[in-house]
Amino acid sequence: MTNQEIAKILRETGELYEMEGVLFKPRAYEKAALGVEGLGRAVKDIYKSGGAKALTGITGVGKGIAYHIELLLKKGRFPEYERLKKKIPVNISELSSIEGVGPKMIKVLYQKLKIKNLADLERATKAGKLRYLPRMGEKLEQKILKGIEFKKEGGGRFALGEILPLAREIKERLLKVKGVETVEIAGSLRRRQETIGDLDLLAISENPDAVSDYFTKMHEVAHVYAHGDTKAMVRLNSPAGGGIDADLRVVPRESFGAALQYFTGSKDHNIEVRKIAIKKGYKLNEYGLYRGKKIIAARSEEEIYEKLGMATPPPEIRLNDGEIEAALKDKLPKLIGYGELRGDLQVQTDWTDGANSIEEMVREAEKLGHEYIAITDHTKSLAMTGGADEKKLLKQMAEIDKINHKLKIENCKLKILKGAEVNILKDGSLDIKNEVLAKLDVVGAAVHSLFNLSKAEQTKRIVKAMANPHLDILFHPTGRIINRRKPYEVDMETIIKTAKRTGTILEIDAHPWRLDLKDEHIKMAREAGVKMVIDTDAHSVGELHYLEYGIAQARRAWAEKKDIINTKPLKEFLSMLK
Repeated sequence: MTNQEIAKILRETGELYEMEGVLFKPRAYEKAALGVEGLGRAVKDIYKSGGAKALTGITGVGKGIAYHIELLLKKGRFPEYERLKKKIPVNISELSSIEGVGPKMIKVLYQKLKIKNLADLERATKAGKLRYLPRMGEKLEQKILKGIEFKKEGGGRFALGEILPLAREIKERLLKVKGVETVEIAGSLRRRQETIGDLDLLAISENPDAVSDYFTKMHEVAHVYAHGDTKAMVRLNSPAGGGIDADLRVVPRESFGAALQYFTGSKDHNIEVRKIAIKKGYKLNEYGLYRGKKIIAARSEEEIYEKLGMATPPPEIRLNDGEIEAALKDKLPKLIGYGELRGDLQVQTDWTDGANSIEEMVREAEKLGHEYIAITDHTKSLAMTGGADEKKLLKQMAEIDKINHKLKIENCKLKILKGAEVNILKDGSLDIKNEVLAKLDVVGAAVHSLFNLSKAEQTKRIVKAMANPHLDILFHPTGRIINRRKPYEVDMETIIKTAKRTGTILEIDAHPWRLDLKDEHIKMAREAGVKMVIDTDAHSVGELHYLEYGIAQARRAWAEKKDIINTKPLKEFLSMLK
């Protein structure tokens, strides 16, 4: 059982407890799920090395939950989850994927209308049945219907962060199959597209039958489309809910580079590269670069591109969007690297809606090698998170001073910055007084309400907020949640021009549900000379590991180290704020 599968069951257990009206347990199971998701190693390996006791070392996992995880690893289930699931037999992950549908609503929908899954919900919503339920009404019914339609527009694609951990888990398992030399992830996942439609894996193996056979018998496999000596096609059950197709190809060592180049894509990139090959008298396919029947290059991507007179474009920018011309002129950008960020500027704690304490978040950031992090809990007008007013913010600042002093005594190099994720009100003002904002090291602000304003109103609102001299960073600038909520209407050209004028930093939110800014907006900001930061928007220690998704987003937009200011040492970073 993978970490994702364990986390899914733990999270569902918490949601089922919430439906039952049980106190404290929903939060405990959610915290444990976040802890499991953030692990750098497999839960099964932790258990193997130290049993149930070792599991309690996972953030949020106490003895009780450790026992349940032990049963999951041994039997694939545990009695309490089965008991709760039997009482409310619904597809929680499907239903909760729609914005506005949470555990308590799911319980009402099941009890009153016997809604078990997304298809049931769509039928009932279209029939106008939800509006008659307690505390729902026609307005909420329409919102849910829009959410269902938006999800369907996604065409069954999954967020990058849902699928990459699964692909990596499968890759590690395949590498342990006898005779396997190497395995690589290809396709849109290697290009780090923000949504993924299917999985492509390539392997070199002395025993193709064995690796293909193992692939088709994995416990995630729901259906086998094809199973040959060198190719297998299956349908996998995704931990995120639903299914995703996955292909494995076992290729010879001597043509691995050609196969990797071909199956990485994109289609448009490959078409243009093949045209270049033809002009030079070659033929290029998944088996190699040929002159006549003679293979000229095939073992590595680099030698193929070199023979074509090109530098090798990083996978993230292989979209036929200028990278081929740049590669031919040897003028590819030096993209920001995955290890080049020094700090994280959006981090929430249990002072508001985070799962962990300030010190727990700091200790994890220290393990990750960060030089600084900003604690940016929500502020007062976001009441549902327990947002901080001025008094609470000042109290938190004093607490941060104490922890920073403690870190200094320990010779810890990490610095905690005092910050806040301030709410932008309808009129563009911020919900914390300027005299308190002035005391913070980093002030971030975001839109958290009134998403349905017109484009002109929303733009005017954000522009006014950016004019505040204390606002440093505009967090998740378009408010989208991938596959759940569309971005609000806003004129991004105006926002970017305003950022240039006011010196406001734009955030690339790395949380895999957000990835906000989109790559096209990152390109616009970069070309305008607007500086950006990449943050995790972490609400737990596990989510502090999300920076790679934001870096991938920036790389797809051709961003370089100089474009992202949290690549700078602390003193230089602070000097670049307003």
